[in-house]
Amino acid sequence: MEHRLEEVQRAVAAAVEAALADLPQGDLTEAMRYAATGGKRVRAFLVLESARLFGVEDLSAIPVAVAVELLHAYSLVHDDLPAMDDDDLRRGQPTCHVRWTEATAILAGDALQTQAFALLTDPVIGPAEARIALVARLAEASGARGMVWGQAQDIAAETAGTPLDLSAIEALQHAKTGALIRFAATAGAIIGGADPAPLQAYAENLGLAFQIADDILDVTASAEQTGKRTGKDEAAGKATFVSLLGLDEARARAAEMVARAEVALDPYGERAGNLRALARFVIHRRT
Repeated sequence: MEHRLEEVQRAVAAAVEAALADLPQGDLTEAMRYAATGGKRVRAFLVLESARLFGVEDLSAIPVAVAVELLHAYSLVHDDLPAMDDDDLRRGQPTCHVRWTEATAILAGDALQTQAFALLTDPVIGPAEARIALVARLAEASGARGMVWGQAQDIAAETAGTPLDLSAIEALQHAKTGALIRFAATAGAIIGGADPAPLQAYAENLGLAFQIADDILDVTASAEQTGKRTGKDEAAGKATFVSLLGLDEARARAAEMVARAEVALDPYGERAGNLRALARFVIHRRT
């Protein structure tokens, strides 16, 4: 899996540059490029590996992989803003609004989001019906029923009189983190005209494991390891999987989610080996 992930990272880096190369150059495009550089590319990996299950080559799936990475980059730029999580470090570098200005960061996020949807119209992906379905599913995953809703709930929880309980945190993260992961993992089935249900089940468990791992890293890892500030949730008294379950139980819950994710891939047999390995990777990563 490690070799394939590195291959995906190189391909996505080149495709991101190509997607931004013909835009008017200046601070806006440079901020977009900056925000979209680096990262693990887990979501792009999910797109390309899910596509392989249905005989879809990387050439057809790469615009979708880049689209989800640009959408994810936009979300990070906006999440880091002073009005949101107010972070000054991302992927080991100053956040976009620190590197440029708050206005440039907002606009760069806006432009990354719209560029993501433009990429989903590329005919190389396949039939128009598949492309329209991808546009609709990404809008659902990233909007007021998905990622943005989750972020709104997260912000509201910071000033709520009562901390969130475990079920509320799961619902929040199902949207904030999980929705985009579900889109990425099921995209290959949509391109290939196949039933996305098994990959949906895989992604639901993977997304929860991913967020639990993030909560664990926030209390066990350093900023140098993660590339972002750690300990902020605990300092703010924010309810997380770790604060509610404890460190050991959170780790056990993440491992349980990974086991469920792997079982969901049974219909694909050995062809889903890289997706199984990714599920294990997300809870053992240090970044």
